[in-house]
Amino acid sequence: MTHHHNPSARAARGRRIAALAAAGVLFPLPALSGCSGEGGQSSAPASQDIAPAPRDEVKDGGTLRWAVDAVPGTLNAFQADADATTSRIAGAVLPSMFTVDAGGAPQRNADYLDSADISARDPKQVVTYKINPKARWSDGTAITAADFIAQWTALRGKDNAYWTARNAGYDRIGRVEQGAGSREVKVTFARPYADWRSLFTPLYPKSVMGNANAFNDSARERLAVGAGPFLVQKRDAAKGRVVLVRNPSWWGATAKLDKIVLEALPGDKRSAALAAGSIDVAAVDQTAAKRVASARGPAAGFLRKPAAGNAGPQGDGSRAQDRHGAKNTAERAALSGYTLHKALEPAYTQLALNGSSGPLADDRVRRAVARAIDRQALADVVLKPLDLPSEPLGSHLLMAGQRGYEDHSDALGDQDTGAAKALLADAGWKTDGEGQQAGGKAAAPAPGAWRGADGPGGDEAASRDRVEGGPGRDGYEDEDDRDGGADAYDEDADGANDGRNPGRPAPGRAGPPARGAQEPGARPAAAEAPLSFTGAVGSEIQRAALLRQSAAIYKDAAARQKQEADGDRDSAAYARYKRYRRRAAQTLSAAELVETGRQVDLPASGGHPGARHVVAGHVHGAAVAHADRDPAGGKAAARTTTVRKNGKPLTLRFVLPDGAAAEPLRTVARRIATMLSKIGVQTSLQRVSDASYFQDHIASGDFDLALYSWPGTAYPATDARPIYAKPQPAPDGSLTVEQNYSRVGTDHIDQLFDQAASELDEAAARTLVEQADARIWAAAGSIPLYQRPELVATKESLANVGAFGFATPRFQDIGYKK
Repeated sequence: MTHHHNPSARAARGRRIAALAAAGVLFPLPALSGCSGEGGQSSAPASQDIAPAPRDEVKDGGTLRWAVDAVPGTLNAFQADADATTSRIAGAVLPSMFTVDAGGAPQRNADYLDSADISARDPKQVVTYKINPKARWSDGTAITAADFIAQWTALRGKDNAYWTARNAGYDRIGRVEQGAGSREVKVTFARPYADWRSLFTPLYPKSVMGNANAFNDSARERLAVGAGPFLVQKRDAAKGRVVLVRNPSWWGATAKLDKIVLEALPGDKRSAALAAGSIDVAAVDQTAAKRVASARGPAAGFLRKPAAGNAGPQGDGSRAQDRHGAKNTAERAALSGYTLHKALEPAYTQLALNGSSGPLADDRVRRAVARAIDRQALADVVLKPLDLPSEPLGSHLLMAGQRGYEDHSDALGDQDTGAAKALLADAGWKTDGEGQQAGGKAAAPAPGAWRGADGPGGDEAASRDRVEGGPGRDGYEDEDDRDGGADAYDEDADGANDGRNPGRPAPGRAGPPARGAQEPGARPAAAEAPLSFTGAVGSEIQRAALLRQSAAIYKDAAARQKQEADGDRDSAAYARYKRYRRRAAQTLSAAELVETGRQVDLPASGGHPGARHVVAGHVHGAAVAHADRDPAGGKAAARTTTVRKNGKPLTLRFVLPDGAAAEPLRTVARRIATMLSKIGVQTSLQRVSDASYFQDHIASGDFDLALYSWPGTAYPATDARPIYAKPQPAPDGSLTVEQNYSRVGTDHIDQLFDQAASELDEAAARTLVEQADARIWAAAGSIPLYQRPELVATKESLANVGAFGFATPRFQDIGYKK
């Protein structure tokens, strides 16, 4: 059966999901570095960080340059290609009947409404809106019931002339009519709707909504009239900017700024723009955030130091004289004029388990995978270095701190390796022998499968990283020699395939020189069979694992030295960084020699008849030998062999984007793979292009495991339903999955969402949402890991702008401090 997602359903989340969409998929952006051994509580605000200031302490006038990902393809928030910038513009220039506060709760917007309440429940739900008599469009026309009627008519889904992307809620309305006067609106629902506050935000004028051509075309590039503190002056796609200017007809508190210029600026160019002083507000990644924080002094509370027990190899020497001192000093001086704001973004990163076919179609296997994962360890590694609260998220439907939030993960169960193994055994996935003795024969990882050597929080979770060799000194290229720099490790080597062993680099890719290599500087050739076919004994397996541990220690030390060098390539720290980098690669290469059967002192090296069982291009017939470090002493502990069913190993394909920006995502994936190896589950990491990741893999169901994010919402009964709806057969035999890319759902979950959306008693509706969340946990198709960090750099002199969290920005209050 073919599995399809429904494009219009995917777009149905409209402006709220657009706030996080990037090329159709939502990437987590964890800041990954050494975790502190210190426990504890964060000193940072969790929900919002915007440098609040009273309006009388903010200057009148000035221009704000705000970095955005791209100039929006449309200014109509109800079209399919609306994005985060569309939503931001709409919030500044159009009416919002309800905004959202920092706690994720909807609040009536007094600038537009004097009141809005349910005025009747029987026989039909009726909501009566009373419009602020001062509210008017910038052309002088009053905002009236006619605008509400036009918007409902356009979005209700009955007129195909309107190219709408969403009609959630509007399709439940039976009629919209004028009340006692033109400023009163009565909305009668054909079906009860608990999330009625989500409607008519943003509100477009009748001149847009009352004409299909204006809706489809004119509103894409210009908004002739508005009714917010700002108006759209110009949208210039060629120059990559949208200019908003103060609305002289605005009846509310006058906007402090004269102008807001939204400038398209890719994430990788924002650090330079901040250093040049050419941008005032920018969401940034961890690297840029670190530069901003360190420019203002010691980065205490931003990135914590690694614990003493994590120290890697130490070198001699001190920092060389800074030949680039003037440049660095100028950059630091520029960046010191910025403030870094950080909060928990109202969005969470999840592990998706594709339950449509294969081993994960069995809910016992999905639950086993879920219970093998230490979510606390992942939250710690992502959030603790940023001094943000690091509790794993316990709900699919509400964010931590949001009203009604409760942790329902107990419906699935806590991390428990023993319970996970028992679930696998119950599903028929068992090891050949339980608990092999050290020194006994053991199987090696299949080529292309995960070969971890540490627990969930350890350094070895990243030890798959490799350096591609080249013409540089010692067989390596320095970061000046090629794109990607000195950190351009080929983490997985799973994105390449030499036709013999999946996951091995394609022929011709050189590697670091290592003892036993056949040609100086060349990566060892892939063996015909993994160690399990060459008669390797446990000592060789352990030897390879320990080599990988050493490589990871060197790699971690290299990363710290590079951070200490801070871009100064003439410093002693940078020299140590390059030395440790080379040692990491050489040690990893030595491990590969052992694992691929090329080490000359290995039994049966050079091939074994069992190799004929290897199927080209697939992970086949191998088991994981996993050496766990003892937390206290670092010694090798018990190994876990791969579980099998009918002679076949349990191998899951973990699909990941291969772009540089997705490196943090891949690091999280490697840590998860290490956790899964402890229950005997092999994980084959497959890297695909960023452009194809969502459409060709996530949306089409071409994955076993994947990482992506969903936004939080003030209206979970409406917005979350398509994400967890049970896939339904279509007339053509395909499967309509809406936004449920894990393809795991139940009729009961759908019924709970439907009941919650129709329940007008708020307490009862929350109870239904809680029940739905518990059932989603139990289904184990989606495992929330952590809320994403939100990092925003702003000019130090700015107020009321930064990491907004859930809260709707008050654009009229943003400005420069007096």
